[in-house]
Amino acid sequence: MKKNSYETFLYSVAGVVILLIILIAFNALTGAVKQRVDLTKEKAYTLSAGTRAILKKLDTPVKIRFYYYGGEAGAQEASMFKTYAEHVQDLLSEYKQAAGGKVIIEKYEPKPDSDAEDSARLDGVEGQMLQNGDKIYLGLSVSMLDSKEAIPFLNPERERLLEYDISRAISKVGTTDKPVVGIMSGLPVFGSPANPMMEQMGRQGQEPWFIINELKSDFTVRQVEMTATNIDSDIKVLMVIHPKDITDQAQYAIDQFVMRGGKLIAFLDATCVADSHSDNPMMGQMPGGGSSLDKLVKAWGLQFDTSKVAADLKYMLKMMGRDGQATDAPGFLNISGDGLNKDDVATSELPDVWIPLGGAFTGTPVQGLKETVLLKTTTDSQLVEGMMAAFSGENILKDFKPSGTEYALAVRLNGKFKTAFPEGRPKDASATDKKSDAKTDDTLKETKADNTVVLVGDSDMLYDQFAVERQAFLGMNFAQPRNGNLDFAQNLVEQLSGDSDLISVRSRATLDRPFTRIRAMEAKADELYLSKLKEFEDAKQQTQQRINELQRSKEQGQQRFILSPEQQTELDKLKKDAATINQQLKQTRKELARDKESLQNTLKWTNILGMPMVVAVSGICLAVFKRKRTSAK
Repeated sequence: MKKNSYETFLYSVAGVVILLIILIAFNALTGAVKQRVDLTKEKAYTLSAGTRAILKKLDTPVKIRFYYYGGEAGAQEASMFKTYAEHVQDLLSEYKQAAGGKVIIEKYEPKPDSDAEDSARLDGVEGQMLQNGDKIYLGLSVSMLDSKEAIPFLNPERERLLEYDISRAISKVGTTDKPVVGIMSGLPVFGSPANPMMEQMGRQGQEPWFIINELKSDFTVRQVEMTATNIDSDIKVLMVIHPKDITDQAQYAIDQFVMRGGKLIAFLDATCVADSHSDNPMMGQMPGGGSSLDKLVKAWGLQFDTSKVAADLKYMLKMMGRDGQATDAPGFLNISGDGLNKDDVATSELPDVWIPLGGAFTGTPVQGLKETVLLKTTTDSQLVEGMMAAFSGENILKDFKPSGTEYALAVRLNGKFKTAFPEGRPKDASATDKKSDAKTDDTLKETKADNTVVLVGDSDMLYDQFAVERQAFLGMNFAQPRNGNLDFAQNLVEQLSGDSDLISVRSRATLDRPFTRIRAMEAKADELYLSKLKEFEDAKQQTQQRINELQRSKEQGQQRFILSPEQQTELDKLKKDAATINQQLKQTRKELARDKESLQNTLKWTNILGMPMVVAVSGICLAVFKRKRTSAK
């Protein structure tokens, strides 16, 4: 008996030892080959196709120097930076594996007064002061031959842009010449200095828009005046932003630029918020007017009404109202889901795009041009007056009537373009040189090959207020994308400039899972209650009209102030009905808000508790099943 027990003990110990050896060997073998499994729907932790394309094109090794030093272990921020640094290292390992030997990773720990710290400074990696006085280093230096690009500090708040920043640095060191992008705008997108009086009051000038700084990172950006009569031939892509009151001469210059094969991206507008110099258009300041390239748009077969904006029940945003409360703004749209063209590389991976008071394109392109809709509304949309949509979202909702039409908010035109000025260069009314009329007209009448023009019905989408959210971190200011607006603009520029590899990388920077289902449910609720609101408002107006008619029917003199018992009874009844209707209106609005909140809470708690409940139920079922099998034995 003792012998059997002793053998059993030996076999058990031997089994445990053998199992331990197997585990150690397995970990050693698998540790040499790193392979991550990405279970997210958007593949957020897998290198994008754009990054892999950039790495595939490398013909010379790229060296990436990764600098990380988290200061003393007791620092409050140390654990956060350590976790993020590990994430960066994992991502760099993915780059090395995907590059097939063309990416070399070097890791340095720049402790104070060390050679690694001197190397970090030479490479452009900057240390940041922590609250305890220590200096932290977390940055990259990417180099190829004599070309070098630095990411001075990898801000954890910019984690969604991490892959894009690294891929852009690799792309930049591998490219010697940057495409030239021209910017023509009626807005101070390049910034503006403060006037002397404002400087005395301590107010500084306006900084360039964030989109300008982002474009400068990848392109040679050149400002083109709104009064330009010619577009330089070395400009590959021309971006026009809110061309308010543009002259025929400037439109002619743009027309001939397109005829020569230049690519055009035009951000027009129906009601320009940025032109009002207001931080919040809902607070009472008058937004600016619209803008268009009317001669060109008409020649291409489209129409763009600068007095009407697109309102949509499904995509409407909430804006801050005059009373400080959030209110529905049907003219301020958050385009997502089916509103984005999922078959186009410029929009396929965008999470959402904000369109504040944007216009719509209607009509059919002329023969020879093909139209591709990039952004559109739902059928629960309507074109409304721009000023009304800016100041009175409630009135827009009250009288809202869905058109059943999906309005195009951004379109791409491809094909052979014909000039909008078949009679030649338009005459300048202010010109006094009559000899210019005698010059031979060299107007190009048609493009030699297929060309591309992109038209967007809104320019405010590029305005910092709607595109980015500025944050302070360790004494520095950072801008975090609010949505996919800047991605959309940069995707278009990169696509038309010939480099589309970074598109899929940048689009992942704003990964978001919008509640498309709840938005659809909210739209249905809006339709239900808006019909009731309309009914109540009509009854209220009829009641008020009857009260007014009753008072007007009184006799002149003293009788106008005296009512008969019958008249008094009817007037009291009408006033009571009016009060009842007002109460019903308030109750309906409360029900609408309560139902929306209930929908949101239900969906959120389902997402939060759904998976734990599935795991718990599965565990209970498995335990019961095992117990039954054990009992059966």
